Amino acid sequence: MRNFFPALGALLGLLTVAGCASYHALPLPEHARLSDSLSGIRHVVREKGSDARQIDLKPPLDVNRIGLLAILNAPELGGEHARMDLARASLMQSALLPNPSISLGYAALVGGPGTTGAFTASLTEDIASLVTYRRRVASVRAQTEKVNADLLWREWQVAQKARLLAVDLYWGAQAIASAQAGMRGTADAAEAVRGAVDRNDADLTLLSSLRDMQAQAAQSLETMRETQLANWQKLDGLLGLQPDVRFAIARPDVSMPARGPETRISAVQRRRPDLIGLRLGYRSSDERVRAAILGQFPALVLGGSWGSDTSAVRSAGPTATFDLPIFNRNQGQIAQARATRLLLHEQYRQQLDQTAAAIRGLYAQSRSIDAALVAARHAADAAQALVATARAAYARRDLDRLALSRFASAATQRELDLFRLERARDEVRVALALELGWGLPATRIAPRHMENAS
Repeated sequence: MRNFFPALGALLGLLTVAGCASYHALPLPEHARLSDSLSGIRHVVREKGSDARQIDLKPPLDVNRIGLLAILNAPELGGEHARMDLARASLMQSALLPNPSISLGYAALVGGPGTTGAFTASLTEDIASLVTYRRRVASVRAQTEKVNADLLWREWQVAQKARLLAVDLYWGAQAIASAQAGMRGTADAAEAVRGAVDRNDADLTLLSSLRDMQAQAAQSLETMRETQLANWQKLDGLLGLQPDVRFAIARPDVSMPARGPETRISAVQRRRPDLIGLRLGYRSSDERVRAAILGQFPALVLGGSWGSDTSAVRSAGPTATFDLPIFNRNQGQIAQARATRLLLHEQYRQQLDQTAAAIRGLYAQSRSIDAALVAARHAADAAQALVATARAAYARRDLDRLALSRFASAATQRELDLFRLERARDEVRVALALELGWGLPATRIAPRHMENAS
């Protein structure tokens, strides 16, 4: 028996070391990773429950493909996946049962009538933690699912940002091309008038007016180019590209849902990851309320002990240690859990109301823009017809160069107005797709953060 305790200690030490995790270094990256072409970024989609598929990188890229590429490559999503690992680690920790406690003692005989050394051993287990085990694990599991839903919503938001930038870039390019054509026409008119002034065939006032129109057109064009450059840099950043990479973008073709807003609103609770995440958070909080109520069970530790005194008398029996619930009956934890559940209940109601209002508002905006587009197309066609008439009048010398330039400038402005409305229409439809959870991945597709770090 004298060698029992050292042997038991050595065995426990070996078992502890065998079950320990080992350290593995994870060095930080030495340089930024930005591709100089589309072929250098991730373009393989791996959705849960389906085979991997490649995104066609052949330009022009439509807005949906650009949104998927942003999910796969956006640097801002890299750190989000660490949250999922943390949530899984929390679930693993909550699912572990509490370790039993062992107490060992030995007292050597140094004098007196005894004949041998005394030793004691006890084994105990925390029973109170087992009472709340099921509810605590259920709460953390729901919280883990919430993190997964939140990450999917984050991916949707990144895709949405990229899709809106693609819409703005396409219509921005159309507007720049139209403005450039209009400015060239004004510049040609100004140059022709300058030659006429040199020949004393035209007045300086006419040239001055054309120069003013040219300067205004140049200023407007420069503003468009600056906006276009900023949007390209933002999109390149979302796709993990160098800020000077350019590629062709297809004309946006975002259709409206066939059914009306009421039908779509009724289904949005089951489609929107943020609403699903709020429901999971509420479920987790509800489980915490149940666990807090079960936590009224007094702290109880059960076990057994075995020992021998110095006269070699051996004894064994059960042990129990528990709190007397006189002052603390877990009232504070119950109150906090219930208040948190009520808060999440109201947050879900608020988000649901805001979502329904946003969907109805976007439907109304879409109808208004569609009506305005009809009028804008008629105005653009009429302006082009006036330009053709003005050119014929100018050829007959019934109209001067300044008047012709003003007709052409007005036609350019009507065309720009048309492009602005078409861009607004596509932006509203893309926004509506996000609000409805329509046309977006149903599961997470972004690579894991450890893949990003490798």
